[in-house]
Amino acid sequence: MTDNPIAFIDLKAQRDRIRDKIDAAVMGVIDHCGFIMGKEVGEFEAQLAEFVGVKHAMGCGNGTDALQLVLMAAGITKGDAIFVPAFTFVATAEIAPLVGATPVFVDVLPDTFNMDPASLEAGIETAKAEGLTPKMVIPVDLFGQPADYPAINEIAQRHGMVVMADAAQGLGGSLNSVKAGALATWTTTSFCPAKPLGCYGDGGAVMTDDDDRAALLKSLRIHGKGGDKYDNVRVGVNSRLDTIQAAVLKEKLAIFPDELDARDRVAAKYSESLRDIAEVPTVVDGARSAWAQYTLKVDNRADVQAKLKDKGVPSVVYYPIPMNQQSGYTDYPVVNGGVPVSDALAQRVLSLPMHPYMDDETQDRIIDAVRQAIGSNEY
Repeated sequence: MTDNPIAFIDLKAQRDRIRDKIDAAVMGVIDHCGFIMGKEVGEFEAQLAEFVGVKHAMGCGNGTDALQLVLMAAGITKGDAIFVPAFTFVATAEIAPLVGATPVFVDVLPDTFNMDPASLEAGIETAKAEGLTPKMVIPVDLFGQPADYPAINEIAQRHGMVVMADAAQGLGGSLNSVKAGALATWTTTSFCPAKPLGCYGDGGAVMTDDDDRAALLKSLRIHGKGGDKYDNVRVGVNSRLDTIQAAVLKEKLAIFPDELDARDRVAAKYSESLRDIAEVPTVVDGARSAWAQYTLKVDNRADVQAKLKDKGVPSVVYYPIPMNQQSGYTDYPVVNGGVPVSDALAQRVLSLPMHPYMDDETQDRIIDAVRQAIGSNEY
């Protein structure tokens, strides 16, 4: 095995860049002792809303809480169908049963990995045939690229449904000059440390342009409180963004645009160097990816991974089992005709190291290892 293994995501390089600012931000919270909903939370929310281009951004405990809070705010309940891509992380689906609703799994597109609008149309008919009421669509901006919101929003409007964008991986991306966060009625995101904009623990946010929806969600995230702290006007939860995490996120948001440009450069070099030996990611016209992951489609994946590991190059499979095949979800409806694209992708996807602090020497080493692992080292 080669010495000096490569980091899959190099959070240390980012920390070193802004160490002084992070230290000062964290110590500022410790000094003023406003640990719960301190001033940094509101400051970060305002900055995030401005960055995205929406009126309201509301922090919460994590990205999964963000999804659940929206379902609660939308009144989703038993008998309601929530349409979710089969090829995604479990959080997108698990919040439906938590409020009594039913996730319905639909397929994704083979090039972008995002929800297939045609499969969504078919999934709506599947849900109706099972006696469910179509209520919400949750497209996922998988690996950083926004889903096809113009098509999905039109379908949802026609069927009387609400769209909640799951931008846990997509914050920083855009479609037709509209940033992730402003592409749907609701948008949620995660600040898990591995995300393009990550904190130093758990954190999440919900974004919307609707004043009434924002007011409702602000109540729900703090026990359903009303005008008085002890007058709880609805059943809510306890999901607040920690003040220290907000302080960290303020500093990271300040350098986020520069990091997005760096991610673009890393992705472009990967694609230019690997497109002749592997299926590289597709970014559709008018879209920008946040490049949460750089994901190839390869054959003989296990063999490729093993060879990369021998050279100290990490790789990760997101995701090896489609949602409809996972043990806890096999009883939930799947679109008529199944999800063949999701099934196929689960066998072929392979994500390479991706972060904005990757130097050319490191990336060249990764590219060389990938080419050799797949069977070609000729540029």
